[in-house]
Amino acid sequence: MMDAMQITTRWIGLAVLALALASPASATTEVVLINLVDTIQPASQSIIERGLADAASLGAELAVLQLDTPGGLVDTTREITKAITTSPVPVVVFVSPAGARAASAGFFLLMAADIAAMSPGTNTGAAHPVLMPMIPVQQSEPSDTMVEKVTNDAAAMLRSLVEGRKRNKELAVRAVTESLSFTAEEALKEGLIDFVVSDLDELVAELDGREITRFDGTTQLLELEGWQLVEIEPTTTEQFRSLLAKPLIALILMALAGIGIYTEITHPGGILPGVVGVIALLLFLYTTSVLPVNWLGVALIVLALGLFALEVKVASYGLLTVGGLICFVAGALMLFDTPIPDMRLSLGMVLPTAIMVAAIVAFLVSRVIKAHQQVPVTGKEGLVGEIGLALSELSSEGKVKVHGEYWDAQTLGGQTIAQGSRVRVAEVTDRRITVEPVND
Repeated sequence: MMDAMQITTRWIGLAVLALALASPASATTEVVLINLVDTIQPASQSIIERGLADAASLGAELAVLQLDTPGGLVDTTREITKAITTSPVPVVVFVSPAGARAASAGFFLLMAADIAAMSPGTNTGAAHPVLMPMIPVQQSEPSDTMVEKVTNDAAAMLRSLVEGRKRNKELAVRAVTESLSFTAEEALKEGLIDFVVSDLDELVAELDGREITRFDGTTQLLELEGWQLVEIEPTTTEQFRSLLAKPLIALILMALAGIGIYTEITHPGGILPGVVGVIALLLFLYTTSVLPVNWLGVALIVLALGLFALEVKVASYGLLTVGGLICFVAGALMLFDTPIPDMRLSLGMVLPTAIMVAAIVAFLVSRVIKAHQQVPVTGKEGLVGEIGLALSELSSEGKVKVHGEYWDAQTLGGQTIAQGSRVRVAEVTDRRITVEPVND
């Protein structure tokens, strides 16, 4: 009887264990977080696309793009919205924390998301595209037509995004055509976003159990109970590319390129200035593909570097330096022609940089001139003025020892110098030197 009960109990235990092993073991739901506090440019695109790809490979339930941006490049924005709308993982664009914004290009990303959310105290909109000419042009009918074409293209892109998300199409388009801006509460009231929440925890709680409609029309139920956060960190390369997209860094690179190359040309053989200059020039050329560079500003900065260099050679009593500073400041202020403050230089950034560059150029040029003015200390020219010893009596010719070397010598003016006397080298001609006596 006891044996039968023990066998039954054992079988029941084994059945319970088998059921426990067969059932999924409290699998965690992963939510991928991508932080973007930057302008919209190629480095930003790389971070977002890699984050969405990682979310898909992890089988995450949700990807959250936490956004704070003043805007950026139209082409990059188009590529990012494409990545968002085609992502196999639902994407939330969350403008957070308080004080953050999704302005200009950021508004397009917000409208492209499966779920659009904002924190209290944030804002979005002002998405009117702006043409960024490479050189200043006078406004005329063709340029007005081009602005209209670009605006209509941006409005059409936005319409296609909001129609797929069933958001307020008319108001969204007005954010492009009329540069309208909205607070978080206004955007929620007008049907532009889905939630106003304080933080990520509150956002996930709101989304748990919610059925959403993807851009392709399919529906998906979000099950976020027991969720675990996976944060995507930018790689070193992405951080470096993002740094190169900063206007101040671009200005410093351009100045270093000019200084390094000028120093190498005027003082060949230094090698290091030339290498630094070429590397800085290549990096600056990369920034021209990211930032809207005005080439008139570049020309003014090059002129400023030239004036700084001339100040050391020409007695202008500081006029060339003042002119160089004016050219540098004016060129730097117009170097990046864009309405986005984060993508252009302010006077507070430019002035210290201009003074620093002027000081560096003056120092380097003065060192070059000083090196050129030094008396040679090697070769034949280096012998002039050196003291030697007469090895024989000297008149028209004889032998002297200078620097441990034996030379055929003649005396200056045909005077006679006794053997063993100290002599000074006056001239060097071919293989013979001319000497004169040294009066102790």
